[in-house]
Amino acid sequence: MVAPVITVALSGIEATPVEVQVSLVPGQPVFAIVGLPDKAVGESKERVRAALAAIGLALPGRRITVNLAPADVLKEGSHYDLPIAVALLQALGAVPADVVEENLILGELSLDGRITPVAGVLPAAIAAARLDRGIVCPAGNGSEAAWAGKAPVLAPDHLVGLINHWKGTQVLSPPRPMLAEDAAAGLDLADIKGQEAAKRALEIAAAGAHNLLMIGPPGSGKSMLAKRLPGLLPPLTPEEALEVSLVASVAGELKGGRVSRRRPFRDPHHSASMAALTGGGMRARPGEVSLAHNGVLFLDELPEFQRSVLDALRQPVESGETLVARANHHVTYPARFQLVAAMNPCKCGWLSDSGRACSRAPRCAADYQARVSGPMFDRIDLHVEVPEVAAADLALPPPAEGTAAVAARIAAARDIQTMRFADHPGIYVNAHADGALLAEIARPDAAGQALLTQAADRLKLSARGWHRVLRVARTIADLAGVQGVSRPHIAEALSYRRIALER
Repeated sequence: MVAPVITVALSGIEATPVEVQVSLVPGQPVFAIVGLPDKAVGESKERVRAALAAIGLALPGRRITVNLAPADVLKEGSHYDLPIAVALLQALGAVPADVVEENLILGELSLDGRITPVAGVLPAAIAAARLDRGIVCPAGNGSEAAWAGKAPVLAPDHLVGLINHWKGTQVLSPPRPMLAEDAAAGLDLADIKGQEAAKRALEIAAAGAHNLLMIGPPGSGKSMLAKRLPGLLPPLTPEEALEVSLVASVAGELKGGRVSRRRPFRDPHHSASMAALTGGGMRARPGEVSLAHNGVLFLDELPEFQRSVLDALRQPVESGETLVARANHHVTYPARFQLVAAMNPCKCGWLSDSGRACSRAPRCAADYQARVSGPMFDRIDLHVEVPEVAAADLALPPPAEGTAAVAARIAAARDIQTMRFADHPGIYVNAHADGALLAEIARPDAAGQALLTQAADRLKLSARGWHRVLRVARTIADLAGVQGVSRPHIAEALSYRRIALER
């Protein structure tokens, strides 16, 4: 038995250290991997055997046993290839033991000895820094690992290069952390003509991270408005960027290991399954709600999603996390996202146009809206109607105010909230404030309180609805740059509660 090689097992965004132990004993030539490996890990022995043969090393005619400890933790993924190969090389005396002991190792091997990218390198690099070790990972993940900061990074692209570096005959340059390019920078709010009410609702939603529902006929600009929301949002803070990158790393979506400061924008198709949206599958992968963490989840054609899938969003919307439960383990992913949805008022989409509405109107509207549950509607702060754009509006020149001007106002409102919640860990925007905190920061004046009480009685607002009105009113006041919440702010916030669609 030789000194173990350290790698990791991933559970959500947490990386648990795993020892790769190798035993070479006389006996019938067998290569066995034990320690609760999944199918990908079990197949690792064939990739390792071929990769070692490609660099001119043959496995000895002995009984080879690879143990992945602790043995009661499920080992999933192909990133065990490289640590198993290094453990074998160490047992054969091909690499020095002292340099191996200093590193945490992961990576997948090709049959020709190349080291190919794997998922989960960023949480592994953070675990390496916590263990006061360096990290060895594929070259394609080098920039990703470099963001961990403290851990020295080796990012070879071939097994020969790694061996030569450890022997001192070749030097591998440390990778540098890199930022992703902003692919959505060209989308400007000035491209949308008309829809001033919807633009105002979009601005309020961006300023306070409120959930938004846009309802209108086909072609009215709902999707265009939603896709311009990321440009209005402030960039991710370093802490938020790390959280987002951890989820993207586990999902294998950090392209080239580049980290982005732009907030995520996820827009799954309405045919998405529950596992795709909330997380799950064979390896309990993160779903769209987690990939949208600290960003926007856009659900176009909201009633077309399966009812059970939409209802599964209720808990993440409230708690900011999602739990993927399995018989042998539970995985928790962060899921604090801003929900933006769009829908037609009815199946045909032309409920308010008597000339184009179907013969079943208004019954078709009631049936179509019933596909979304009342509790789901109640969790959406802003409901806004997006009417059809008239031809006269389309002929007008572009609006004078674009994304830059609106984003500046939103940034100012976010700065106010940052200072307000400085002493409240985990709360950064008005949408995350609880009832007790709202009593301090969003207490309306006497006229505003009277209006809210009267409206709550007439509109049958739930306790959740009451608090969501206060949150929106607080954001409206922040956009205006005033300290107190007054009657006009309450009135505008109430106007965005669920609208009674025309029947």
